[in-house]
Amino acid sequence: MSSTADAALELAGIRMTYRQGNTALDVLRGIDLALRPGEVTALVGPSGSGKSTLLHIAGLLERPTAGKVIIGGRDATGLADRERTRIRRHELGFVYQFHHLLPEFTALENIVIAQLIAGVDRDTAGRKALDLLARVGLADRANHRPAELSGGEQQRVAIMRALANDPRILLADEPTGNLDDTTSGHVMMELLNLARDRGVAALIATHNRDLASRMDRIVALRAGLLHEAGSGGERSGD
Repeated sequence: MSSTADAALELAGIRMTYRQGNTALDVLRGIDLALRPGEVTALVGPSGSGKSTLLHIAGLLERPTAGKVIIGGRDATGLADRERTRIRRHELGFVYQFHHLLPEFTALENIVIAQLIAGVDRDTAGRKALDLLARVGLADRANHRPAELSGGEQQRVAIMRALANDPRILLADEPTGNLDDTTSGHVMMELLNLARDRGVAALIATHNRDLASRMDRIVALRAGLLHEAGSGGERSGD
């Protein structure tokens, strides 16, 4: 695994056990992982292997049974809920398989709202949201609601929303799993380029091995343990 010295995100000894009656289900059995700024890592593994659970723990949405989640050198594992929420707002970005855009708001407003929640003033948030939409060719779609956008456009908006507050870490759970192959490839390359350009440490769960091969490295989750599965490194223009 990567060196932890300059890690944006470090998972150390992460264990997660769920109880079903008298039975203990060990989903994660000692995960160690470090992500550097600008590094994009693919997380692969069969359905039910615990990829979403690992992302939720890394994103401070769940607390592990044991182990540490270290963000920017700070152990965030035992922090109070209020401080964990603050870290999620300012230091973490999330992208899911389904865009989860607010249907009653426009593409621009969805990105603005994420910034307002983080304390950015409305004018600054609006300018930045428009700049972000322009980055992925959606400036002319800024005033369209999600239902008026294609699947690929919706997911581009969701990615821009996740990056709006300049997080140090991006966590994505099958971010193109709901798109056709061609659109999926385009959206994924935009996500990879944005993460690298902005120096964001990204952990992206995907079932698509071709997409995984475009990332800097691949880790595989099997039987509750994480294994280095090779490096991708295919970049646009290479």
